[in-house]
Amino acid sequence: MYLQATVYPATWPPHRHRLPSNGSSLCSGITPGWRLRAPLIRTEWRQCGATGAVRCSASKFYNYGTVDYERRPALKWSTLYRRISTMENVNDGSSFVLDRWEDEERKLSKWELFRVIKELRKFGRLTRALEIYEWMASQGDRFTYTSSDKAVQLDLIAKVHGISHAEDYFAKTPDLLKDKRVYGALLHAYSQSKFRKKAEATLETMKAKGYAYDALPYNVMMTFYMNIEDHDMVNSMINEMKERNVNFDVFTYNIWITNCATVGNMTEMERVVQEMTTDSGVIANWTTYTTLATMYIRLGDIDKALNGLREAERRMTSRDRSPFHYLLGLYGSIGKRDEVYRIWNRYKSAFPVIMNSGYQSMLSSLVKLGDTEGVEKIYDGWLSTSSKLDPRLCNLIMRCYVREGYVSKAKSVLDRFVGKGGKPKPLSWEILFEGFLKGKQLPEALSCMESAASYDGVSNWQPKPDDVANILALSRELGSKESVEILIDVLRRSKCHDKEEYVSLFAS
Repeated sequence: MYLQATVYPATWPPHRHRLPSNGSSLCSGITPGWRLRAPLIRTEWRQCGATGAVRCSASKFYNYGTVDYERRPALKWSTLYRRISTMENVNDGSSFVLDRWEDEERKLSKWELFRVIKELRKFGRLTRALEIYEWMASQGDRFTYTSSDKAVQLDLIAKVHGISHAEDYFAKTPDLLKDKRVYGALLHAYSQSKFRKKAEATLETMKAKGYAYDALPYNVMMTFYMNIEDHDMVNSMINEMKERNVNFDVFTYNIWITNCATVGNMTEMERVVQEMTTDSGVIANWTTYTTLATMYIRLGDIDKALNGLREAERRMTSRDRSPFHYLLGLYGSIGKRDEVYRIWNRYKSAFPVIMNSGYQSMLSSLVKLGDTEGVEKIYDGWLSTSSKLDPRLCNLIMRCYVREGYVSKAKSVLDRFVGKGGKPKPLSWEILFEGFLKGKQLPEALSCMESAASYDGVSNWQPKPDDVANILALSRELGSKESVEILIDVLRRSKCHDKEEYVSLFAS
């Protein structure tokens, strides 16, 4: 099992990427509090190679000793993944698809199930991934589990059900399976929940058991301290690693560089970079230089940021899409339009198919540059070629138009998206609602609320209290009692009509 780190620019849509390093399964994230934030440095769980990032994922599973069933011409695991991820009835759950698969196709191996889990986690479908674990548990003794399996499940439970459920799962896990992976998952869960005392106590336990012999648990804690803005403790962790002769990895240096920039210490940051270049055990990769470029942008040194981006480009591989996403965002953030298009053309040359995440990165960058013509051209290209219409791209364009006061164009974007077979989510209608509300177009604004409340895929959507207050004020201003009744019906359908924060709005 090894760990990977992901550096996420916080000012454009996040994209996951993976870079291997030896170590245990630990996860972390940094969210500094500035406008152009430092990248989120996240370590990720993997089973013999995985994907994850605040989601964790299992991958490259080898033979786990599961039963070999007689094979017929088999559908691939990817087909099973698509069936689970595109279920029309979200209440059925993964178990419904798995039972039907085994009835109509063949028995599933543990490798196939975990390969689907990996993909679900990769795309943030954590509940579905956890449901597969639960289905496996319902099969009695059919499947055996390793400590890595337990670690991944603990991580999923923490994300889906919360830290208390994760603690219960940890308590019930046999002591024989509680190795550095399971403790690492618990440490990550505490750090993500910002439970400082429990995270620190877990790290001490790992030290006592001999599980803190590499950089990974320290990376998790340093990221945690970055999140709570205790920058002195980051330095303390660095010093402790040196005292305990714990070797740094590239992610340790990434975190350390970020911490230096967070406190505005460029001199120390550059000294750390120099120390890293002389560390024979570390090979700086493109994530290090995108991190460094982001820090220079934060500190206002664009020339050095550009040097960092060029170094990152030199370390890119033709098999990894993630650096393209970061370079598009970083070049866009400093107004380098020509560089954005250069990277985009290089991206298209490197990969025959551009995924939605790539289009999202490009569109986000062009929005920052104010290149409306480019935005429309790229979006039209995506809409005409994509087989999986992601509403997030539609929302990005709509938000751009609404911000500029072109609500009719935003409405046209949504209509085209729907016409192509896309399914807008409540957020799409909320964006359009804001535009209509600004223009005091009451019927249109209410229609957006009704559409959001009618969305089949979400049962817990509720309008923002501020939006309700604004639409109520406009209804009263225009003397429209009918609009008030429609608003009340929306609240009733959203199951929030009796909540005090909404009731009080009508009483005032």
